[in-house]
Amino acid sequence: QDIGPDWLKVLGLCTGATSQQVSKMARRARGLVALGAAAFVASRCLDVSFVAPGAGSTASRRDMLAGGMGALLGVAGISEQADAYDLMPLPYAYDALEPSIDKATMEFHHDKHHNTYVTNINKALEGKTQPSLLELQKTAIQAGPAYRNSGGGTYNHNFFWQEMAPTGTGGAASSKLADAINGAFGSMDDFKAKFEAAGAPGARFGSGWVWLVVDKDSKLVITSTPNQDNPLMDGVEGTPGIPILGCDVWEHAYYLKYQFRRPDYLKAWWDVVNWKQVSSWYDDALAGNGASV
Repeated sequence: QDIGPDWLKVLGLCTGATSQQVSKMARRARGLVALGAAAFVASRCLDVSFVAPGAGSTASRRDMLAGGMGALLGVAGISEQADAYDLMPLPYAYDALEPSIDKATMEFHHDKHHNTYVTNINKALEGKTQPSLLELQKTAIQAGPAYRNSGGGTYNHNFFWQEMAPTGTGGAASSKLADAINGAFGSMDDFKAKFEAAGAPGARFGSGWVWLVVDKDSKLVITSTPNQDNPLMDGVEGTPGIPILGCDVWEHAYYLKYQFRRPDYLKAWWDVVNWKQVSSWYDDALAGNGASV
């Protein structure tokens, strides 16, 4: 059977693994079942003193088992080497963000659009050294369209899912972040209005993202980027910095429910912002660290 979202959450809590690591474990669960069965058969072969021709010693039997297990690990997709990026499982149910974001939108946004970015960046990195997803962002524009569009899209969507929470559970900004927002924008309401304005069609025409970043002077700044660019990328349009909040304003993020009414989507989105996560990322950003999503 597939490992469902509830079991993924339990696995993460029990192991302390990140969402990306949990996704890797889930993807390989079936391989591990097969691996366990093969290991049992191999051990029984040793118990009954099964020896291949020319392999008469205990040591050679161990070597044979080790070699066979290594091959089985490869088949199961388990390796010491870097693994491909995985599609991050949603940390909540598809309908958990309603009424702000509808179930149907979440299903095709995550399962189709996000999955396409993951698939394409993995193709671009075949046979190459794979950095962490966070590290990939810095040189993505210079590295070419696959890194910029698919690498950026993979990071941005991991970030997006984690900065949201089921309606009514996202909490409030920490006192440190709230003070910084008030100092930079006047008040939380003023900040939201300016953020929405930056993401409106007149300001960000076509597809893109609107962000709240910590800039090089540790100040909060609202900026926006086209397509799947983000403020971590060298040479990005707008203000570079470490993002702590970002809203996807591609049409596929809202069109089923809101059609052309992007401002309505932006206004409703505040109800599902995970301010606990955003506050934690703010602390990290002040220390010079981007979100490892």
